[in-house]
Amino acid sequence: NRTPILLEGLPIASQRINALMPVLRERWEASPTLNHKLFQVDFLTTLAGDAMITMCYHRPLDDAWLAEAEALAKELDVSLIGRSRGQRLVIGHDYVTEKLDVAGRTFSYRQPEGAFTQPNGTVNGKMLNWAFDALGERQDDLLELYCGNGNFTLPLATRVRKVLATEISKTSVNAALSNLDDNGVDNVTLVRLSAEELTEALNEVRPFRRLQGIDLKSYDFGSVFVDPPRAGMDPDTCELTRRFERILYISCNPETLAANIAQLHDTHRVERCALFDQFPYTHHMESGVLLVRR
Repeated sequence: NRTPILLEGLPIASQRINALMPVLRERWEASPTLNHKLFQVDFLTTLAGDAMITMCYHRPLDDAWLAEAEALAKELDVSLIGRSRGQRLVIGHDYVTEKLDVAGRTFSYRQPEGAFTQPNGTVNGKMLNWAFDALGERQDDLLELYCGNGNFTLPLATRVRKVLATEISKTSVNAALSNLDDNGVDNVTLVRLSAEELTEALNEVRPFRRLQGIDLKSYDFGSVFVDPPRAGMDPDTCELTRRFERILYISCNPETLAANIAQLHDTHRVERCALFDQFPYTHHMESGVLLVRR
């Protein structure tokens, strides 16, 4: 059933989003320019209250739209982005900056429009601290798959000698590079490869141009960190993780996490686990597991 359902608010979203929603709706309903062929609105906010709104249209955006949008962005104190096919107009910034404390250090995260970010800032901070503690202080290297914008990369890099991190999304890679630079983290090499491609590279199945100049054999990997999409790790990537003494796994889907753990059961055991309620009042749950070699 694709019948739209009218919501007057979204209690599980941030207070800032809930404050912006009715005001924004009132403004666009009063403006033919802002309202015409508007079909979607996206919100992204930080714990400090910074906000970015993306308004998506089935029409080209003109100077009249830009003038009204600039006034609206100023009134609401937000960055505002207008999107239509082949067009993207940015008023302010095309990102928000989140700040999270991990083990007494504050990390700054640039979260760009359209890229994946953890949906719950408070719970994300708890996840980061749990992963930081679970990894422990190490004298070897870390392999990270699905690194996104560097959410876990930044704090975990301070626990190891060096990190090789991979991510397939170009937007997320660019954000991660900015975040590494902004936070002064200089022991991370970031490569735009999928987990499947990196598996092929480590297995010497075929060379990759993006790995030129990177000596994979120079790494002494003791741990691997994975934060895969809902589908979990594919069989080849899951098999790859067997090589490592420690597997630190963050999952947004307990079912695929359980399936991957079952695949690893003969070589690794669960030493620590945690649940994180990223989505209050829903059945969705984030999980964290540390597996160590038997």
